Amino acid sequence: MNPISWFEVPVTDMDRAIKFYNAVLEWDLKPMDFGELQMAWFPSDDKEYGAGGSLVLSEHYTPGTVGILVYLQCEDVEKTLAKVDSAGGKVILEKKLIAPDIGYMGAAIDSEGNRIAFHSKK
Repeated sequence: MNPISWFEVPVTDMDRAIKFYNAVLEWDLKPMDFGELQMAWFPSDDKEYGAGGSLVLSEHYTPGTVGILVYLQCEDVEKTLAKVDSAGGKVILEKKLIAPDIGYMGAAIDSEGNRIAFHSKK
């Protein structure tokens, strides 16, 4: 069993956050309106390793740079980090080897002020 079953990234501007994640990770997130709660689900496949998650806009969620650090899978951390600034974020940790058998990581502040990390085998 994977210890994480779902994660939510708080946002204050859903359109801006969707634009950031679509630009940096080349995804196609779409906003969904659930009344008091707005979400944009990250791509996921129940048959693959890992957890699903979403952006979430609600009065009960506040973005921030402390607390849980979510690692988002990408093809190449270096190429992904290269897109962060132009998408409205800020790189806070350049590509770094975790271990040869685990791969690489890097971290950024997203367009909403959240600290996020990226992971790749390259």
